[in-house]
Amino acid sequence: MQHVLQIKENTSIQSTPLLHTHTSSLFLCLPLFSAKVGKTSLIMSLVSEEFPEVVPYRAEEITIPADVTPERVPTHIVDYSEAEQTDEQLFQEISKANVICIVYAVNNKKSIEKVTSHWIPLITDNTDKDNRVPLILVGNKSDLVEHSSMETILPIMNQYSDIETCVECSAKNLKNISELFYYAQKAVLHPTGPLYCPERKDMKPLCVKALTRIFKVSDLDNDGILNDNQLNFFQRTCFNAPLAPQALEDVKNVVRKNVSDGVRDNGLTLNGFLFLHTLFIQRGRHETTWTVLRRFGYDDDLELHQDYLFPQLKVPPDATTELNHDAYLFLQGVFDKHDKDRDCALSPEELKDLFDVFPYMPWGADVSNTVCTNDKGWITYQGYLSQWTLTTYLDVQRCLEYLGYLGYSIVAEQESQAAGITVTRDKKIDLQKRQTQRSVFRCNVFGDVCSGKSGFLQAFLGRNLMSQKNIREEHRSFYAISTTYVYGQEKYLLLHEVFPDNDYMSDADLACDIVCLLYDVSNPYSFEYCAKVFKQYFMDSKTPCMMIAAKSDLPEVKQQYGCTPLEFCRKHKMPPPQSFTCNTAAAAPSRDIYTKLTTVAMYPHVSQADLKSSTFWLRASVGAAMFAVLGIAMYRVLLKPR
Repeated sequence: MQHVLQIKENTSIQSTPLLHTHTSSLFLCLPLFSAKVGKTSLIMSLVSEEFPEVVPYRAEEITIPADVTPERVPTHIVDYSEAEQTDEQLFQEISKANVICIVYAVNNKKSIEKVTSHWIPLITDNTDKDNRVPLILVGNKSDLVEHSSMETILPIMNQYSDIETCVECSAKNLKNISELFYYAQKAVLHPTGPLYCPERKDMKPLCVKALTRIFKVSDLDNDGILNDNQLNFFQRTCFNAPLAPQALEDVKNVVRKNVSDGVRDNGLTLNGFLFLHTLFIQRGRHETTWTVLRRFGYDDDLELHQDYLFPQLKVPPDATTELNHDAYLFLQGVFDKHDKDRDCALSPEELKDLFDVFPYMPWGADVSNTVCTNDKGWITYQGYLSQWTLTTYLDVQRCLEYLGYLGYSIVAEQESQAAGITVTRDKKIDLQKRQTQRSVFRCNVFGDVCSGKSGFLQAFLGRNLMSQKNIREEHRSFYAISTTYVYGQEKYLLLHEVFPDNDYMSDADLACDIVCLLYDVSNPYSFEYCAKVFKQYFMDSKTPCMMIAAKSDLPEVKQQYGCTPLEFCRKHKMPPPQSFTCNTAAAAPSRDIYTKLTTVAMYPHVSQADLKSSTFWLRASVGAAMFAVLGIAMYRVLLKPR
């Protein structure tokens, strides 16, 4: 049922709706229809604040400035006169309108009958079925009768869902004149249609879906209830004011009386939360629900607004994008609240629960072959943060979108998700200053078919040759990312397997911090591909390169090339080929080579003499294992008091 002006809510629930930035640009077109019912007098009474002695057939079009309206929007009021205007002009005004007021005289039954027999059908026939214009019924001349027309009007309101409300007023004594235009603005800015189905007397599915996401984002510990602290945080977020303790109890008491499972452990459940918003809407306080929806990023169609999901972020050429400390803390909190069994990994059920606030599942089966997992194949805490790091580096817009679904700007109290992103400086500046502040380094891995590139990527994630055989081809990933430690600093190394095609290399194939040229020591023709790639693309480049002699557990054969791999490396001032194998029986493959790759990526200016020095590599890798162990141990320690 729609709401009528006379309806008053007597609940003690507090709400202080915010003014929304999007309303300042809204131009409200407000035609008034019907003849000889006082509609022109209504307009003139509003403008002059007194009843006009002489009333023309039609009032001139007027615009009420934003600063004198309750909702802070300019309102364009259009009068219509059957005596002066054609049907074509009427249809044009209908097509431009944001809201339409149908005026009838409360002392004239024929004018009331004309609302349903003429005006509503005419408006319906000239508006888009999927984009109906909200209607306001206006009962004028209430000063001439002692009774109300609401008994006659309520059935009409129940019959037509496009009718937002009905206002009885008097142009002569100025009764409810300003309220009429306030409700007209409200019908546009806070429409009932997207939220509520009057036939079912319940919220629509899209509204329930949006409010369910809002509840889950606000449930900071994922226990299924909003406790007093979370309710107050929610209230401050949406309305800039906390609730007094007694007001909180009043809210919960209202829910207890109406919903059996609305309150649990003295906290508000999802059902209780949805009931409150249904109550707001039914009592004409739908601006409260709209305030909440818009604060959490929803537009008038109850879809997350593009400006919310994709805030502006400028990324210059040769710069990269990383998560900053605040974003990592937020993501750690998200992981923590969904890791119910505290095993530092997300089971399929826990991962599904985490992404329940998304409109789709963002991570496919390939993610488990991109980051570290436990023995069950579940994404670990380290793997979880690694995947977020990968997304931020490769597709920052996708990362902004994902953070938006999780409510980063709300929970972290930031202006937008962009506040969680660090845009690194130009790589050329790093080279000039001979130092970098970046935390993520990209290594592109080149090699011929069957040279061992995929095994090299999977070994970085701790998987030996035997465990790699369980990977299904359709779940294969061309990326692998994890942490390494250089001089005690935790860094992310991103490995990207480049498809072996000498004829065409994209910019993404070539853009990296270090190049890994990998050949199979047991294949006499494997090295030739690496040599060609180097000469064609990297010989004159400033990007450091490292040669990897893969499958070193197999007998080494002579490479069919003009010189040996060692001689090639010496000639082109590269470190000597690094032996590597992932065929390590039960043990995880060695991570030394990945530390070396990260070190060279961090310090591309290091001399070749240093790169050949075992002392240099010892200094670079010292403490790596210790820091890796301490990282997961520290996370477990932090979990204990929670």
